[in-house]
Amino acid sequence: MSKNDKPEIGILCWEAGQSPRGLVQLEALKGNSTNPDSYNFPVRFYRVKGANIHTILENPDTTVLARMIEAGKEMVREGVKAVTTSCGFNAIFQKELSEGIGVPVHTSSLLQVPLVQLMLGSHRDVCIITAKKAALKPEHLAAAGISRTENLHIYGLEHCPQWSRIFETPNEDLDVEAVRQEVVGVAMHALREHPHIGAFVLECTDLPPFAEEIRAKSRLPVFDFITLIQYVYSALPR
Repeated sequence: MSKNDKPEIGILCWEAGQSPRGLVQLEALKGNSTNPDSYNFPVRFYRVKGANIHTILENPDTTVLARMIEAGKEMVREGVKAVTTSCGFNAIFQKELSEGIGVPVHTSSLLQVPLVQLMLGSHRDVCIITAKKAALKPEHLAAAGISRTENLHIYGLEHCPQWSRIFETPNEDLDVEAVRQEVVGVAMHALREHPHIGAFVLECTDLPPFAEEIRAKSRLPVFDFITLIQYVYSALPR
């Protein structure tokens, strides 16, 4: 792949300077949605004014949604063939973005959950690991096409001491190694509590750097933002 290749997937990102210090650290990890080294194909990043932890994750803002639609259209005019976002909570806007932009839009790794449920069958469970369970509402699940919840287990990271600093002390650094241990630890804790889990889906786009360790320790499939974007990219016309 040449660095001069034209991007085929556009990524709607939070406004520059709006990410907590801890998330900026996590963005430096390969596998993070906003790290260009996470992809073996060219992508186009678009920083959306007003998009941040408050207007996307905590209180979805329709004004920011309108800006996202316009940004998506601009990228399409530039030649982008599909659009995604840098936060899994944008699932709440899946319908509006896909109908408004005019090319395939995949807002969140949560879109994979119905497929994973079908693949596993009714006797195996799916575990979602999310940045903040309290913010992941039934509306997000419904918008992502998730209708079966009886075999779904949702685990949030907000009670992990290091991860919670993203929300509680956003201007301070994280211990990234401690975050890794917390993320993997939550996955293994979920598996101990629910032995019928057959796969994990990582909602947060900051979590793919830890997916391989979860796969290795759980011996289970792990689906995340990277598995989704690679799937979509492989389907695009060349």
